[in-house]
Amino acid sequence: MSRKEDEMPALSLLGNTATHYPDRYSPEVLETFPNKHPGNEYLVTFHCPEFTSLCPKTGQPDFAKIIISYIPRDRMVESKSLKLYLFSFRNHGDFHEDCVNIIMKDLVKLMDPRYLEVKGIFTPRGGIAIHPFANYADEEHRDMAHARMLASFPEQ
Repeated sequence: MSRKEDEMPALSLLGNTATHYPDRYSPEVLETFPNKHPGNEYLVTFHCPEFTSLCPKTGQPDFAKIIISYIPRDRMVESKSLKLYLFSFRNHGDFHEDCVNIIMKDLVKLMDPRYLEVKGIFTPRGGIAIHPFANYADEEHRDMAHARMLASFPEQ
């Protein structure tokens, strides 16, 4: 059951060899495609090991691995557009916690998933590593969101 071209009319970035890398925060680059299996509940995970943003106070670069996991509903995020969206944070000045929450909110708005979580594993600066975690759940997945949040607390 291969996808046909008419199932992907909104995808303008995938396969485009003239890729433009945004130089500012750009949620408008995000694109979606239809979930062909909306009756199945399944997990999609992205590992993004080269995330960068800027400290809003010092302008110093911050580096992180961003992990995004979601249970789709009707729409799914296209991976090249996600890559360009995450790249758009490169010149964006915000704290680690803000970046993770912005990413979560933008993806929820884009896809209306059943469940979505974003974790940032930021490289230590000044001897402190920061690992923000944010999640969203529809009514059916609220218990899961709560359990995942509790599970994200580090062992002592």
